[in-house]
Parts: sequence; C-alpha cells; structure tokens
Amino acid sequence: GSARSSYAFAAMRGMHMDRTCPDCKRNRTELPLACCRMVHGSGKLCASTVDRLTVVAARGNSVPMTWTPDSAFVLAAGLGTRMRPLTDRLPKPLVSVAGRALIDHVLDRIATAGVQRAVVNVHYLADLIEAHVAARTSPAIAISDERRLLLDTGGGVVKAMPLIGDAPFLVHNSDSIWHERGVSNLRQLFRSFDPARMDSLLLLARREECLGYDGRGDFELAPDGRVTRVAKGATADHVFTGVSIATRKLMRNAPAGPFSLNVVWDRAIAEGRLYGLVLDGVWMHVGDPQAVRDAERFFADVQAT
Repeated sequence: GSARSSYAFAAMRGMHMDRTCPDCKRNRTELPLACCRMVHGSGKLCASTVDRLTVVAARGNSVPMTWTPDSAFVLAAGLGTRMRPLTDRLPKPLVSVAGRALIDHVLDRIATAGVQRAVVNVHYLADLIEAHVAARTSPAIAISDERRLLLDTGGGVVKAMPLIGDAPFLVHNSDSIWHERGVSNLRQLFRSFDPARMDSLLLLARREECLGYDGRGDFELAPDGRVTRVAKGATADHVFTGVSIATRKLMRNAPAGPFSLNVVWDRAIAEGRLYGLVLDGVWMHVGDPQAVRDAERFFADVQAT
C-alpha cells in the first residue's frame, strides 16, 4: 500500500463514468470513479476501480493497477494413490479429463490469466511429467526436482522458492479444475489480493457447488473475507480448491523437510492474515477414476447445451 500511495490517480481517456466509490468524499467530476481511499491516505484501492483507472507516477509514467503474479508453483509431485489403477504407469497430472491432461487444464488456465512462468515440482514418474511439459511454450516451465524426497505442499514451496522469486506467487494443484461462469476466477483472485492485509489468499468453492466431493468442507469465511477453521468433526461451508496466492512472508521460519501448507496457514489464521475468495463456477474434485468419469460427463453435458 505504501508504494501505491505515492501515486496520483488519472482517468483513462474516453472512460464512461458510471459510478463513484462509495467510500470517497470527492465529487466524481474531480476524480472520476473516485478512488478515493488511497487518495485519502489509507493506501487501499477501491475494487470497483481496479480495471478502470490508471495509476500515474509523479514522474509521469503510467502503471496499470491490475496485478498479475510473475510466477506460479504447480504441485505435480504426488503419488496419486487414490487414482489407481490409472496411475500405475502414469502420474496423476497426466491423467486425461475431457481430452486434455489435468496439468494442461491447469497450465492453459494459468497462461490465459497472464502468468508468464510456472515452476512444476516432480517426484513420482517425474521423467514423464518433465517430457510432457517440455513441449510447452506458455507459460515458460521450470522444474523443481523432488525425486529424492517428496516434500508435501509446504516443503515443496520452500524448495521451489529460489525458482519462484521474492514476489507473491500463485500456488496451484495440478489436478484442480473447474467450470467457469464467464469470469476468470484466477484474475478475480489476482484482483482481490492485498499484501498489506494478506499473507495468503485462498480460492474456495461452496461445498454445494463441488463435483465429486463428499467431505465436510475446510473453512468458514467471515464477512470481511478472513478464513477460519471449524471445530473438528463440524461441517464447513467452503472447500479449498487447491489454488491460492502465497507470499514469502507466509513461508517465513518454515519447518525443514516435508510439511503441509496447513502449518503456515494456521499461523496466518491466528494473525488474521489468511483470506478467502469464493470461486464462481463448479469445482471438480478429481481424486479417483470415478471422479474422472463424472468430470468428463459434466464437461460433455456443458458442451451439449
């Protein structure tokens, strides 16, 4: 927020001025779609204006305000045990759903959302995954090799950090797919991320809008977007989709070796810095061969309508 607050706002030429930030005291003829809270000193950009204004630096350079991470970390090292027999000779990320490997569904969506680079971790049948992604040109691919030791989600992120870099980044399970209702959920996630308030932002699905999921849910979502856990054995309204934005701050003082991202999420929850965004669409929990068939049937039905 502090870096942004050094900028002033200017409206794009020819913009249709159809609404004003409700938090702003200024007249919109002075500051079209006036945003507002940053001008008033809080450093917070009004969400309604993110895509409609340009931030102009004092030196006159124009800086677009819609943020996109430079890198994604794609988790592709799992053993895929519940997907057997499909994974006896094929790693789960290469299992086909609706004519494409799961990992291609993910990498295509990442590239469409504007992320230029993906770091993919590998362990089980690693050579097959490396050969598969080597043919891709978008996004650019780097490999985080976990052949010697499978590091779980958190440990995998830590190992990949030198390849990911220092900036906030996307974390995406290689088997997380969904049907969108027109809006890009990844772009919505990028648009909603605020590092001043968040160490991580999770993409969550409503439990009743999941295909192939029969669990109790993972998280509750407060009105301000903060994420909380429910008591053990209780039912939660939202399911984690396997997609999030993470920061170096989230991973500070992380344990050595294998560990789950739940460890650092619990700390972020305690500090009030873990947030969630609800996916607009139908998320598919592709965990076993039956779930693959269900997902393919769903996509076929969508295409037929």
